[in-house]
Amino acid sequence: MPQLLLEIFSEEIPARMQQGAARDLDRMVSDRLKAAGLTWDALTTYAGPRRLTLVIDGLPVATPDREEELKGPRASAPEQALEGFLRKTGLTRDQLTERDGVLFAVLSSKGRATTDLVAETVDHVVRTFPWPKSMRWGSGTLRWVRPIKRILCIFDSKVVPFEIDGIQSDAITEGHRFMGSGQPLKVSDFVDYRTQLEKKFVLIDAADRKLRILEQAKAACAARGLALVDDDGLLDEVAGLAEWPTPILGDMDPQFLALPPEVVRLSMKVHQKYFAVRDPSKDGLAPNFLVVANVEATDGGKALAAGNSRVLSARLNDARFFWDEDQKVGFDAWNAKLSGVTFHAKLGTLAERVERIAALAREIAPLVGADADEAEMAARLSKADLLSGMVSEFPELQGIMGGYYARTATNFPTRASLRSAVPPHEGEGESAPDPLPPLHGEGPGGEADRGWGREQRDRIADAVRDHYKPQGPADTVPTAPVTVAVALADKLDTLVGFFAIDEKPTGSKDPFALRRAALGVIRLLLENGVRLGLRTEQVLDLFLYGPAHLAAAKVELAVTNPALPAAIGKSIMESDEPLAQLEAIADVFREVEGKSAAKWADGAPLAWLMPLKADVLAFFADRLTVLLRDQGQRHDLVAAVFALGDDDLVRIVRRVEALAAFLATDDGANLLAGYKRASNILRAEEKKGPVPTGMVQTGLPNQPEPETVLAFAVGAARTAVAAALETEDFAAAMTALAALRAPVDRFFEDVLVNSDVPAERDNRLKLLGQVRDVMGQVADFGQIAG
Repeated sequence: MPQLLLEIFSEEIPARMQQGAARDLDRMVSDRLKAAGLTWDALTTYAGPRRLTLVIDGLPVATPDREEELKGPRASAPEQALEGFLRKTGLTRDQLTERDGVLFAVLSSKGRATTDLVAETVDHVVRTFPWPKSMRWGSGTLRWVRPIKRILCIFDSKVVPFEIDGIQSDAITEGHRFMGSGQPLKVSDFVDYRTQLEKKFVLIDAADRKLRILEQAKAACAARGLALVDDDGLLDEVAGLAEWPTPILGDMDPQFLALPPEVVRLSMKVHQKYFAVRDPSKDGLAPNFLVVANVEATDGGKALAAGNSRVLSARLNDARFFWDEDQKVGFDAWNAKLSGVTFHAKLGTLAERVERIAALAREIAPLVGADADEAEMAARLSKADLLSGMVSEFPELQGIMGGYYARTATNFPTRASLRSAVPPHEGEGESAPDPLPPLHGEGPGGEADRGWGREQRDRIADAVRDHYKPQGPADTVPTAPVTVAVALADKLDTLVGFFAIDEKPTGSKDPFALRRAALGVIRLLLENGVRLGLRTEQVLDLFLYGPAHLAAAKVELAVTNPALPAAIGKSIMESDEPLAQLEAIADVFREVEGKSAAKWADGAPLAWLMPLKADVLAFFADRLTVLLRDQGQRHDLVAAVFALGDDDLVRIVRRVEALAAFLATDDGANLLAGYKRASNILRAEEKKGPVPTGMVQTGLPNQPEPETVLAFAVGAARTAVAAALETEDFAAAMTALAALRAPVDRFFEDVLVNSDVPAERDNRLKLLGQVRDVMGQVADFGQIAG
């Protein structure tokens, strides 16, 4: 069958847009052709620096004849309805058919030549292509990412004739801009097209370009005993910059290797699109780089390598300047400036955020086996590098540079020096008490004044470096206790803070990356086996009783609560002190809700301001469901376990895994069916009135044996399940439930639940309720499908 070949040839297309453009071209052409009833054997798209190409094999020469039946009004419908249907179909009344009193129209259309459809399709695609950015050129109105030079369109070895904004279709393309002959290339089909272009130094397939880069780059490095530093993202980018990529190995000044390797690599990658090179015999980078040129130089690339080396030296000199100057400034100055940087209008400054993270890291530290002093200090240093020159130039290095500066600082800060740089919060005076306990040994002559030991500094520096991790599903998870404490504190502060001000993710929008933060918390907890409940008051109280800058936002939410009388709300808002407003509101709600002072003191008194705990926990449940689903677990099992109200993610996952293994057995599947049958009976009875509860009687006159057996089995299972759950032996809990399978099956086979004798009926309903309750200790089986 015939083949369609389309090439849109233009000036250079940005590398970052090429693969998306190939997908869009595939989608747009496919949708138009399918809508016309066409099918084909294979469709492939290619994207490169100067061309988008599409080839379709096995495309018919014409669209099929089509016949469509449209349902109309009833034959007895008013005349106006009939006239509207006739206008829609373009038919007359006698051309309609009637079936069962309803009118139908049969619309027939002859097939069209594929060339006509292709011409219309290409015009539509070119005029509506969804480039992220596009431009106009000359005096035309057409928009494209860069000016279009040619449109090649061949079907069945013949040109498909059309014209778009003065650009006439033809069978001509062009080779490499510099290495080609400069003469147009006339082609007849895709094989001829690809062959001629390769002869003129053009590789149309990005996979071929990447393979050429890797093979030649590794060969060039190996020839000098070096190895290429892999970078898939950079490889994708440079494959979109050159039609005939030619790797060239160059040299740089070895003095630049004194810079952190991340700085050297990022300078190469971001500014110059160079690959870094390492020496396999040594630890670290080699004084070399690899650049991908778009030409094959006659001198083997020596001049190109020398020129690129000079440019790289200038870039690395800039990086060295930032490195040297940053080490002169230090953490004290950076932390002092954090109070002038707004994190979020409703969440205060970065200095206030650091205060919260430090307090929370100190609380979490004992739970993960970390030293509380080290965790707090790492948290207080964690955001300082955001004010450094290096991170201002390379934002990707946040955290990483902080780790280097913490490791190399000659005047490593004490907690006292950091606290003195942070101004008091609104409403606090100079004599305000420090809400946090002092570091061990802090004070005149104490350990904090003398400085930290080498191992302590290394742990703190590592935590500063890695506290942003994991930043995605493929990122590594920190395991060092101090790092885990600070990473959890950082992410929990972000989550609770943005939930507190009602900035939650909606649909596909997540501007503050809260889903990533939640997934990071989950992975930190699971992969380190951390038993941290997500309802922990230490996390939420920092916002409900935390810095004064949050109080105004909380008051604004509180006074809109319908349980607060409007007059009282107005009088409270007349106060100038947000913290005083909060206390006044709390007093009102204690009285309105009848809460005792003791109960309000037990936990977060202002938790009623918003369902914060429930919202955060539900968000974690959703993210955990996604994570476990990606690992092959069923989402309904996660929901069934979360329904118990547990907030220990490690325990939840273990329970889900045990539940999945149990339901995969015959006992589990059959017991689930028995549970659903019992629940349906109880649910039906609940609609009629209260369902009997209490102790199940045994030994009653004429009591069926299966009823007695099930009653004793439930009692034994209740004891066994409770003991297993106490020790978190979920496999044993499932084994205890499995013992119910046979008694439950026999009960439903031999016993009539809705007996005519009220006492028998009540006793059996109690028994079914106990079956449901015992199984409900393990999971909410009602949420499990099946």
